[in-house]
Amino acid sequence: ALSARGIKTALIDRKDFGGETSQSSSNLIWGGIKYLEGLEFGLVRQLCRSRNQLILAYPSSVREIRFFTNLEKGFRFPALMIYLGAFLYWLMGICFTRPPRLLSRSKIDREEPVISTSNSIGGVEYSDAYLVEHDSRFVFQFIRRALTEECAAVNYIESQGSELKEDGHWLTQVRDTQTGKEWSIRSRVVINACGPFVDRQNEISRQKGKHRHIFSKGIHLVVPRLTEIERVLTFFADDGRLFFAIPMGNRTVIGTTDNRVKEPETEVTQEDRQFVLDNINKRVKLKHPLEEKDIFAERWGVRPLVLETGQVDQNSDWTKLSRKHAIDVDTEKRHISIYGGKLTDCLNIGEELCAELSRMGITLPDPKKRWFGEPEPEKRLDFLNQAQKLGLINEVVPLADLMTTAERWASEILECAPMSVRASKQMAIQGLDSPLNIAFARNYSEQQKQVASNDRIEGPRAFSEKRPPKWTGT
Repeated sequence: ALSARGIKTALIDRKDFGGETSQSSSNLIWGGIKYLEGLEFGLVRQLCRSRNQLILAYPSSVREIRFFTNLEKGFRFPALMIYLGAFLYWLMGICFTRPPRLLSRSKIDREEPVISTSNSIGGVEYSDAYLVEHDSRFVFQFIRRALTEECAAVNYIESQGSELKEDGHWLTQVRDTQTGKEWSIRSRVVINACGPFVDRQNEISRQKGKHRHIFSKGIHLVVPRLTEIERVLTFFADDGRLFFAIPMGNRTVIGTTDNRVKEPETEVTQEDRQFVLDNINKRVKLKHPLEEKDIFAERWGVRPLVLETGQVDQNSDWTKLSRKHAIDVDTEKRHISIYGGKLTDCLNIGEELCAELSRMGITLPDPKKRWFGEPEPEKRLDFLNQAQKLGLINEVVPLADLMTTAERWASEILECAPMSVRASKQMAIQGLDSPLNIAFARNYSEQQKQVASNDRIEGPRAFSEKRPPKWTGT
C-alpha cells in the first residue's frame, strides 16, 4: 500500500516471504461468523466488507464457497437459531453472497451422504470465500506488486533491532541469515509487521506498546478428498470449536485445533493428530476411518491474539478472543506495530497504515492509488496470449466461450482410444503424489493394460492405412 502510493519503502523478512503464520491458515477468506456469538458486530461487518472486496479484486484467487454445516444433539443452540445467525451474517455482508439455507437431517443425507447424521438435528448452509491457491502465494502477490512500485523487498534478512538517532531517523541493524553479513538501514519510520514475533522485535528495539500477544496453536491435516462436491463441510468439534473439512485440489484439509501455547514456535504433536482424526471420523461416513497413514501433509502455526498490555490473561477466557487487529502508533518516534489480525483483514490494515503515516505528517504522493487486485482484463488477456505463444497454455478463449471450448476439447479426447484415455487419467491423478522422476518411473495398471491391448496395434495401423481407427477397448 505504501509503495504504491509513492512512499519509498523497504521490506525485510528473515525467512521465506509469507513463511510463518501466513502459510499456516485454513485458506479461508471469511467474515468471522463465529464472532456474532460474542456480539462483535463491528468486527464482523469490517471483515465481511474486506471479504467482499477481495472476491471482487481477486476473481482468480478468491472465490465464494458454500459452508455445509451439520449440528448435533446437545449443541448449545437449535438449528433455527443458527440459521437466523447465518441470515444476519448474510445481511451484514450486504447480501453479497448467496443466501443461507436451513437444512433438515434428511436434506443433509440426500445432498452430502458422507456426513454422519445419526446424531444430527439438521444444519445450515451459508457462504464465505476461500483461496484457490496457497495462502503464502496469495501473500506474495502483494509483495510482487510492491516490487513493481520500486519497493526494496528482500528475504533471509533478519532485523536485530532498531534505534532512534538524534536526527530523528531510525537505524535498523540487519543481518543476512545465510552469509552472516551485517549492515544498517536508515529510515524515517519503522513498521513492525512481524506477526506473532512483534513482541520480540519491540523488546529488541526497546519499544513499549499498548498491546501484546498471546498464542493459540492451530493444526490441519491433509488427507484424501472426502467428497467430490466443492464445498466446506463444517462441524463443531468435541471442544465446541468450528471444525472444517476444506477442499484443496484433489485433497481435503481437516482441522483445526485451538491450544494455548506460550511461544510462536510450535509443532504438531501426536495428541493434535489424534484429536483431528477422532473428530472427523465421528462426523463422516467412510469405508475405512482415517488413520495416520492417510495423512499426506500437516500444516501448523499460531494465531496471534491481541490483549491490551495491562489486561489480565485469564485462561478461561482466551479461547473467546477474536482475530481482531490493533495498531500501536508512537507518533513522536514514528514507530508503528501491528498486532493480531488475519488474512481477510489485510486490506483494512493496509489502508489504516496509509492513514497513520499521513497523520504523522508524511505526504503520500498518490494517496488514492489502488494498491491491490488483479490486472485489468486487457492486461490479463495480453499476458495469457504471451503465455500461449511460449507454449505454456494451449488456448485462450473469452469466458462466454468457455463451456463450448471445453466440450470441443472433451469431444476430441473421446475420439482417442478409451484405454489410452483411462491410462492418461490414472497417470495424471496418481502422479501428482510424487516428484516428476518418480511419477514417470512408476508402473500404472491402466498403462500396462493399454500396452498389451489390440487398440495399441490398431492406432498405428489405421494411421498407415489412412482411415479412422476402430477402437474395441481390448
